[in-house]
Amino acid sequence: MIILFLNCGSSSLKYSVYDWEQKKSLCAGGVERIGIDGSFISHDRNGYPTYELKHNCKDHKDAINLVIDTITSKEHGVIENINVISAVGHRIVHGGKFAKSVIVDDSVVEELRNISDLAPLHNPAHIMGIEAARALLPNVKHVCVMDTAFHQTMPASSYMYALPRKWYTDYQIRRYGFHGSSVLYTSRRAAVLLDKNVDEVNTIVCHLGAGASVTAVKNGQCLDTSMGLTPLEGLVMGTRSGDIDPSVCFHMMKKLNMKPEDMYTILNKKSGMYALTGDRFSDQRDVRKHAANGDELCKLALDVECYRVKKYIGAYMAALGRLDSIVFTAGIGERASNVREMVCKGLENFGIILDEEKNACAETNKAECCISADNSKVKIFVIPTDEEIVGVQDIVALLAGTYDAYPRFRYIFQEKTYRNKLRDAAFIEEVKKRPSLLKAAINLPEALKQELAK
Repeated sequence: MIILFLNCGSSSLKYSVYDWEQKKSLCAGGVERIGIDGSFISHDRNGYPTYELKHNCKDHKDAINLVIDTITSKEHGVIENINVISAVGHRIVHGGKFAKSVIVDDSVVEELRNISDLAPLHNPAHIMGIEAARALLPNVKHVCVMDTAFHQTMPASSYMYALPRKWYTDYQIRRYGFHGSSVLYTSRRAAVLLDKNVDEVNTIVCHLGAGASVTAVKNGQCLDTSMGLTPLEGLVMGTRSGDIDPSVCFHMMKKLNMKPEDMYTILNKKSGMYALTGDRFSDQRDVRKHAANGDELCKLALDVECYRVKKYIGAYMAALGRLDSIVFTAGIGERASNVREMVCKGLENFGIILDEEKNACAETNKAECCISADNSKVKIFVIPTDEEIVGVQDIVALLAGTYDAYPRFRYIFQEKTYRNKLRDAAFIEEVKKRPSLLKAAINLPEALKQELAK
């Protein structure tokens, strides 16, 4: 079974092509900076150098067409044509009433359209992806993998807002949480790295990207998470404000004679890092570059962002009672060593001690790394997220009739022997250029160590 998995973000699209029979990813990649100048595709396949192509993508439809052209091309493709694809998975940020992954039909698409305003930077992009993929592949099953499903184990004390009861009973106003597939994958991988069962481990997962969240995972299940009804709540993000005093909205709407939709746009698309840098940079790579060159507003933006993450870690440590590990993942969490350092600095008295050398060496998204000091009571991991494999296994199980909610479902990546072969191959190439990466990398099988020793 060949599965194409699509993950449309607010300004990016990740994809993978997976051969389930071989338990092997044939390729993986992404289109970055969609709708922004300088968009490009980066395509990885086992045994070949990364292929990159600059290509203007004004929206996600353009990006999906670029992905399909790439995976079926003679020079860089991994399949002969799109007809060999058995199923297409779509990662959905806000599942609304859907508590599990579902097979797509028109009613599913319509429901996602009805709740698009709850995830305005993501769900419209997902719908474009579904429609484009269904048009190109009308004879295969399409599956929506809901990013809200993992958080359904939250107790009412975590997901309820102190708002009129009727809003909850009639309109389902509550905390939903997001980045669920990422948290599921990384928290279970953390248990593997700790050599413990999932239900024995307490982990805080910091999913830091253009969208960002922190999740407290208690005994393998979600206890609390920073995002709420929509992906707007919680951390400072690329263009999203995160937590603010709600009175700010009413005060400024009155001052500036603004409409509700105008305020909605400001909070979702014109706030966050973009606003803190003086309406200049929403991409954190740009923020970090200018901060390193002395830009004071960019320095402030990083300080605010990292301080907010640290506050959530402290709160969730108290909620969990015992903490075994902290995980950094997603684009910023995996690649920004200075952000990880800023977040962890000052937490030493709580048993969270960063190893600066290991942290500097872990500037990669190819390998699982431990960046905590040897005497740190809490392990600090950098774990490259793999939302696609979560979706792939959900898809296979749905089509086979063996699917179940995640607390009762065992994924293949929970096995100690599980390896992402494509990622391993890419890591070998990185180590050849930067041998220091080995100082932080962990859980490497003997065969891979021998390959790296050549």
